[in-house]
Amino acid sequence: MTASSLPLVVSDSWLVERLGTPGLVVLDASWYLPAMGRDPRAEYAAGHLPGARFFDLDLASDPNTHLPHMLPADDAFGAYVGGLGVGNEDDIVVYDGSGFNLSSARVWWMFRAFGHRRVALLDGGSKQWRAAGRVFETTPAVVQPKRFAARLDRTLVRGMAEVEAATGRDDVQIVDMRSAGRFEGRDPEPRPELPSGHMAGARNLPFTELVGPDGCALPLDALRARIERAGIALDRPIIATCGSGTSACALLLALERLGAPPAALYDGSWTEWAGAQRPIVTGPAT
Repeated sequence: MTASSLPLVVSDSWLVERLGTPGLVVLDASWYLPAMGRDPRAEYAAGHLPGARFFDLDLASDPNTHLPHMLPADDAFGAYVGGLGVGNEDDIVVYDGSGFNLSSARVWWMFRAFGHRRVALLDGGSKQWRAAGRVFETTPAVVQPKRFAARLDRTLVRGMAEVEAATGRDDVQIVDMRSAGRFEGRDPEPRPELPSGHMAGARNLPFTELVGPDGCALPLDALRARIERAGIALDRPIIATCGSGTSACALLLALERLGAPPAALYDGSWTEWAGAQRPIVTGPAT
């Protein structure tokens, strides 16, 4: 695959000038936790960016595990993406409706992890698109299936054993992107069967703090300062984690914007860790 000429993050004005360009695909990657009471498919039907196709995160995940949003096999991802009319030569822009990149960064990262670098995230998502007075449409996109060859770069993914080996070490940083209340064990998890808390030695940086009040990405200087304020060193290896491997990808995007070395994702994240009854620490990061 050729290197991407796309910025990592694009503005609504950048996109509106290019809508309809052959080879440019827009994906609505919205996904929400059940407790949020939002239906992303219904919202897509009610209004989406012109020409956008709906990327169903659940359907694009491994169906052979009880864990949510685990990466699928190479051929399964390729078949799903190809069915959306996305080919290896296409440029892709992803967005969601959360206002803080809850799921769009995950889909952005999935494409990159499967070898497709020609993907960007729409800054501010549909919230910013609406605030700018841009047009929405209700007509579903008509797509022609394409071939999409995918190959996962496994250096970008960590499993539970690797994360457990990294706990308490100084040379690897585990960064948990859940809220401070969940991280510290004060607030319950959205999945009620799981206890809250965190892995020993983990740092905490809620993913909602990587955007401003308008939902747009922080400027690079402010982003760097926020990450460093959480006790995270940009020049040391990082493993990002969250509840189900979704919102943690916002950190992977942020690190790439800053030119930091490639970080890895703990795909099973807290759902796997807590569900397997691995050691849990409560209280602030130490």
